[in-house]
Amino acid sequence: MVDKNIYIVQGEICTVVSAIKRNSRWNTHTPLDEEQDPLLNSFSHLKEILNNIKELSDVEPNIFLRPFLEVVRSEDTTGPITGLALTSVNKFLSYGLIDANHEAAAEAIENMADAVTHARFVGTDPASDEVVLMKILQVLRTLLLTPVGAHLTNESVCEIMQSCFRICFEMRLSELLRKSAEHTLVDMVQLLFSRLPQFKEEAKSFVGANMKKLKMRAGGMSESSKWKKQKRSPRPPRHMVRSATGGLDQPTLSNNNLSGGVPFIEQGSLSVSDSVASSMSSPTDSGLETCSKATSREDLTDLDQSSSASTTPGMAPSPSTEPGHLDSQTEGRPVERAQSASVESIPEVLEDRDSVAEQSDSASVHDMDYVNPRGVRFTPQQTQRDGAALVPYGLPCLRELFRFLISLTNPHDRHNTDAMMHMGLQLLTVALEAAHIAPYQSLLCLVKDELCRHLFQLLTVDRLNLYAASLRACFLLFESMREHLKFQLEMYLKKLMDIITSENLKMPYEMKEMALEALVQLLRIPSFVTELYINHDCDFYCSNLFEDLTKLLSKNAFPVSGQLYTTHLLSLEALLTVIDSTEAHCQAKVLNNTAQQDQSTETMLAEGVDLTSDSTETTTGIVCFSQMLDILIIIVGCDHVFSFFSAEKKEIKIPQRFSCCLPDSQELLEIRNRKKLLNSGTEQFNQKPKKGIQFLQEKGLLSSPMDNNEVAQWLRENPRLDKKQIGEFISDRRHMELLDSFVNTFTFQGLRIDEALRLYLEAFRLPGEAPVIHRLLETFTDTWHKVNGSPFMTNDAGFALAYAVIMLNTDQHNHNVRKQNIPMTVEQFKKNLKGVNGNTDFDQDMLEDIYNAIKNEEIVMPDEQSGLVKENYVWSVLLHRGATPEGIFLHVPAGVYDHDLFTMTWGPTIAALSYVFDKSLDDNIIQKAIAGFRKCAMISAHYGFSDVFDNLIISLCKFTTLSSESVENLPTVFGSNMKAQIAAKTVFHLAHRHGDILREGWKNIMDSMLQLFRAELLPKAMVEVEDFVEPNGKISLQREETPSNRGESAVLSFVNWLTLSGAEQSGLRGPTTENQEAKQAAVLCIKQCDPEKLITESKFLQLESLQELMKALISVTPDEETYDEEDAAFCLEMLLRIVMENRDRVSCVWQTVRDHLYHLCVQATESCFLVERAVVGLIRLAIRLLRREDISSQVLLSLRLLLMMKPHVLARVSREVAYGLHELLKTNAANIHSADDWFTLFSLIECIGAGMKPPASFQVTSTSPDMDTGAQSDSELSSHHPSEVSLDRGYTSDSEVYTEHGKSRMPRSVTDVDVANSGWLVVGKDDLDINKLSGSKPLVNPLVNQYSLTLGQDMGFHDTKSLIKCVESLSFIVRDAAHVTPENFELCVKAIRVFVEASLNGGYRTHEKKKNHKYDSQKSRVRRKPRDKEMASRRSKTSSQRPSRSHSDDEEDEGVPASYHTVSLQVLFPLLTKLLDNISPADVGGMEETRMRACTLLSKVFLQHLSPLLSLPTFAALWLTILDFMDKYMHAGSSDLLLEAIPESLKNMLLVMDTAGIFHNADSRTGYSDLWEITWERIDCFLPNLREELFKQTVIPQPGLTLAPPVAPSPLAAPPPAQMPSPVPAVPTEPKTPSRPASPQDPPTPNMSPQISTPMNQSPMNQSPLILQPLASHLQVGGVPPMSLPIILNPALIEASSPVPLLPAPRITDPSDTPEVK
Repeated sequence: MVDKNIYIVQGEICTVVSAIKRNSRWNTHTPLDEEQDPLLNSFSHLKEILNNIKELSDVEPNIFLRPFLEVVRSEDTTGPITGLALTSVNKFLSYGLIDANHEAAAEAIENMADAVTHARFVGTDPASDEVVLMKILQVLRTLLLTPVGAHLTNESVCEIMQSCFRICFEMRLSELLRKSAEHTLVDMVQLLFSRLPQFKEEAKSFVGANMKKLKMRAGGMSESSKWKKQKRSPRPPRHMVRSATGGLDQPTLSNNNLSGGVPFIEQGSLSVSDSVASSMSSPTDSGLETCSKATSREDLTDLDQSSSASTTPGMAPSPSTEPGHLDSQTEGRPVERAQSASVESIPEVLEDRDSVAEQSDSASVHDMDYVNPRGVRFTPQQTQRDGAALVPYGLPCLRELFRFLISLTNPHDRHNTDAMMHMGLQLLTVALEAAHIAPYQSLLCLVKDELCRHLFQLLTVDRLNLYAASLRACFLLFESMREHLKFQLEMYLKKLMDIITSENLKMPYEMKEMALEALVQLLRIPSFVTELYINHDCDFYCSNLFEDLTKLLSKNAFPVSGQLYTTHLLSLEALLTVIDSTEAHCQAKVLNNTAQQDQSTETMLAEGVDLTSDSTETTTGIVCFSQMLDILIIIVGCDHVFSFFSAEKKEIKIPQRFSCCLPDSQELLEIRNRKKLLNSGTEQFNQKPKKGIQFLQEKGLLSSPMDNNEVAQWLRENPRLDKKQIGEFISDRRHMELLDSFVNTFTFQGLRIDEALRLYLEAFRLPGEAPVIHRLLETFTDTWHKVNGSPFMTNDAGFALAYAVIMLNTDQHNHNVRKQNIPMTVEQFKKNLKGVNGNTDFDQDMLEDIYNAIKNEEIVMPDEQSGLVKENYVWSVLLHRGATPEGIFLHVPAGVYDHDLFTMTWGPTIAALSYVFDKSLDDNIIQKAIAGFRKCAMISAHYGFSDVFDNLIISLCKFTTLSSESVENLPTVFGSNMKAQIAAKTVFHLAHRHGDILREGWKNIMDSMLQLFRAELLPKAMVEVEDFVEPNGKISLQREETPSNRGESAVLSFVNWLTLSGAEQSGLRGPTTENQEAKQAAVLCIKQCDPEKLITESKFLQLESLQELMKALISVTPDEETYDEEDAAFCLEMLLRIVMENRDRVSCVWQTVRDHLYHLCVQATESCFLVERAVVGLIRLAIRLLRREDISSQVLLSLRLLLMMKPHVLARVSREVAYGLHELLKTNAANIHSADDWFTLFSLIECIGAGMKPPASFQVTSTSPDMDTGAQSDSELSSHHPSEVSLDRGYTSDSEVYTEHGKSRMPRSVTDVDVANSGWLVVGKDDLDINKLSGSKPLVNPLVNQYSLTLGQDMGFHDTKSLIKCVESLSFIVRDAAHVTPENFELCVKAIRVFVEASLNGGYRTHEKKKNHKYDSQKSRVRRKPRDKEMASRRSKTSSQRPSRSHSDDEEDEGVPASYHTVSLQVLFPLLTKLLDNISPADVGGMEETRMRACTLLSKVFLQHLSPLLSLPTFAALWLTILDFMDKYMHAGSSDLLLEAIPESLKNMLLVMDTAGIFHNADSRTGYSDLWEITWERIDCFLPNLREELFKQTVIPQPGLTLAPPVAPSPLAAPPPAQMPSPVPAVPTEPKTPSRPASPQDPPTPNMSPQISTPMNQSPMNQSPLILQPLASHLQVGGVPPMSLPIILNPALIEASSPVPLLPAPRITDPSDTPEVK
């Protein structure tokens, strides 16, 4: 089967042939002529070949292409025919008929390129001619872009590019065609540069060889290009080339251009010299040589004409004339009509710039081959091609193309029109986008020098399209090649900064905008900012680019006019770009802190990326590197990163100033500090060199005394020094050695003297005085002569020559000299130096070279020139610096120095953000600013910059308007201001999220919270606080406003009301709907802010932040201006809630809180809401914190603050305290262990409930004369040592008073010991006498009467409800045996006595009405009844907790000393005594009932505790006392109530005692004991008939009877109860501290049975009375007074000591009281 491709070719043959035949030219021809006509002939040949093959691949591509290419080349064909042939060729290419792998493919492709680029056709009209040109473009594009295009040679590619450029830049062609050419070029450049990685950099020699073929003048194609040879006849009128007129009368326009272009760039370009150009032209083509000669300077005159020629048709102005060659063929057509058109015929002014490469000689020869388009001539050209092997194109054509594109962008070249420059920039952009150019040294050189230079120059043009395109190209350069362009980058950024800050009114606003956008784009490059910082800010002799940029952007974000423009927002965006990247890195670090990251670090290190080459341990580097690698790869693209790192692997160049390639922040900081000093030194040097050097010596940057080599080095390497000052300093006579050192810093070896001199004189400004110049040149020539092996006869010869060079430079380039004289010629120069070289001449060629070098390039004296000369000098210095080690640019991973960068940027950024946020009304901008704030916060939190965070919070707090608005307007203003709400939400969000690093900012947040509180915008939960007194347990901090609350009197408000107008009054009636809506919005916003979270989340704050927060709250105390009492109360509540949230670490902050509460409570002079809240708060804290072992003791101690309060203040808050203490005891009684703490609590209860004065130790001085403890702090109060207990506690117990009297005179006897052990002390009679005698001068501690309710304390007022609550608390303690411990037993008893007294007299000493007293006293007594049961239950509990033994009485009593049981009675005796007074005359019935209850209570208590009481040696006395009371009560009342009740109680007691066998004694005469006798003796006094009533016949019961049920059974021991075993336990079950001995000689000896020496059967009246007083009990602890009272046994004394006269009171019954009897 025949290959389909053959049919395609055959089809195309038919199309073209029929078109040729159809053409008018063939109409007259006979068929015979077809044979003659070479075009048709070749087609018929091809047909035959195709008919004989099956596969198209069987023939070489050349064979089926040749006829079509001949048509294309033929000058005789018209445009449409050429167009058809081109279409066919394009089809063959695009259908892939040419197999790229065919051996002849390269040759075919080369032929095709040659033919199409030299297409010829007869022009008809411009429109149809352009169609052909369009097709040419199409074929060229397809050719280069299809795979077979890879076979093209360097020359062909350059030809193709040149054809496109020529069409592109021919202004007479239609725009559509030009644009098509432009697009074609873009595609071609993209393809060529994207293939760059496939090309290798050739060896230098090979490059040179290739370059010769391709080299193109900066101005464009050299004239030796084969394109110039357009005619087939060898006689083009080339004599016109040199004509100054530009040959306007000459038909071949293209020739005009031969004189153009080349020279004009040559002046400023580094291109090949003329000789090279001419040597390139083919020797066989004389015309070519003529052309190349046209490159001398004289031809400059032609340029203008040639450029004008490019716009006018050559000979006829008629539009139909196609630019081209006149057809001077034998056909003899009229010149006007028959023109031949071709690509080259487009005027070639442009060609000089457009053409991309010089064509090879072979191409020129080949061009000459086509005198006629005969097939015969086609083959020889091919063979010639074979001769030179066809090498596929590579780097040479790319380099030539790149160089040409760069030359197009030169703004100083007046042949480059705007369109050309724009085109060049556009194609360069494509090239830079498509390829990574940096690895190719030959391209990189072009980038570093010409490209950067041209781009920077374009930044100053005011044509925005060029400006924008150059900005774009710059971005691409610095994005990919900044490591090679360190100083270029510095210059670029400075130029941008100049544009941004320019005050020039002519500068378009858009330019500033674009510059800022370019900056933003640069800053967005990952790691760009970091590299800028490390390579410039941390380089001694570079600008602080990053710092300056930050300052500039910040300043630029602040509008001068107050209105925000795009530039301001762009500046902000640039600042935020840095923040964004830093924040992204911080986030990445947070996310990547995983094992995976460590793994990646390991793999990277394993691959040999040693980032820390020298440093021992730069952990930051490695960590950041691993963290950032992924980010880098994502953003920059993998190959880019890895190519960088693979390059780094080979060798990392480290700048000298760094110790390693990732210096740590400390090292950078030192460098920057040093840089500051250097800059300062430089400035001083530039004013006065000596001063600058001295400064640097002082700072230790230069050694002292001066080291010449060091200073010389500094003068050489510091580019900022004033060259004039350097010149003066080194030429100073005093610094001769320094001059030598300075000259030695140059490398003159191998340099010709003028080159060395050029280098030398560019380092400083040569002074004007002859002697100085002499000195400088002499040193120079000596050194140069030495290092170059003394090339002249003498040193003087060198000196003279150097001088001559300077003179020549002045002569050639100084304008003043040139005005007066004609510049020196080379002959004159040589003549001047005749015989100077030691009487001989210098080498004449050398002198000629020197002359030319100086003439062509001036030795620029620094600081002398301006304009282009100076620019060139500055640029050469920049390139020179870039080539030294100074130009090393470190590539570092992004994020390595974020810490340092953020330190520099945060200030300006937050300032700019704040400004923009404040001024902007656009939602997007506001959101962007807020996002910026949040990111700054995140970064500062990540790095722990609390100052930054504080600053940020303070800024935001201002925008919330909370602190600036008045409270009245706040809800409305805040609710209607969206910006303020956003700011508030942000503040709270940030505080919740990053509160850890908040320090000073807490104050601002708390001020805002206070404002919200005042404006009543806070959630209800925040203003409601716990309260003990309120029934619902809550109280609102926002109290109802009363005029006095805000200090406004009623009169004032009345005046205000009067002065208000009607309108205002109506306004006052209620808020408007807008205001209500605003308030709702405000409330909703605050709800979303969730301010309460600040408190609840405070437990997660770092301690330092927590302390700052508490400090902010504590600072709010009421003062005149800022805060009132409610504010302080609100802050106090927040403080307390925070402490409770932080109870796990409360010990760290407790002291602070305690001090604050101390300040509020103790220093308060009058009660107020704040004091009340402080007191409640303290107790709330205690309730919550007592469960914590570590802090409970401190918390309880802190309760003593309440006792330190001024009594009248404390009294006002007594109810709160009473309720609070009740709560505290209910929840925490079990957690209170030490006696000190119980003492605190009971003292409080007494002070609050009973109005007792606080113990002296808390208030003023102690009662003991020798000690003056005064008020003490917690720590002092708690620090008593057990041994100092009694002395230091600030009061003396009753027992001690008695002890003091007893111990001096008591005879030492066994009694002491016995009694001491039983806890009692016997006091002799004489002691009592002494007491009586000394009545005249009162004792310090008077005796306390046991029958008096008044304990000798001074009682103040008490609040009834407080009293009741305190009584409840007491009853709670005593009800549960677990709460009554040895530590609190006596305190408890004392407290009960105090309350009895308080409830009795109400604590009032005034004559006020005593309301509620009956109620109080009854209530208190009702409350107290359970007390007695407690004692029993306590005993039973104690016994049940012991190991199970038989429950005998003895065993049971062992747990509790008998002395404890007397306490119950001691409590009752004073009460009974007091009740004998008629304390409530108004309520007679109530009194009676109360007395009756008291007696019943006495009876019950006595019987309850009978068993232990029997064991007491003083039982008889106790019993007689009870009887005594019964007697008095019988006669006290006026009603029958007592007369009936007392005998009943008495009977009950007697029967029980009798049943228990107490009255029995088997040994006695009667069988009854002495007690029986005494008993009846006493009873008979008031109830004479009772004995008969009870005991009608006396039966002596047997011992061993048991007691009545209430008392546990107890077998009685034989005779007197005094001899019963003591109840001191043998096995104590409760911890006991050793009791204090009664006197120094009395050590306690436990477990001895106390014996009473005096027999009980003697009459009590006959012996001296015994007063038994308990000693300090076994359980007494420091600070707790024993509360027991002396029991006086002598009945005779009872009457005397009883303060109450036994007067009867009137009998009135009050039935209402009876229900209270329980």
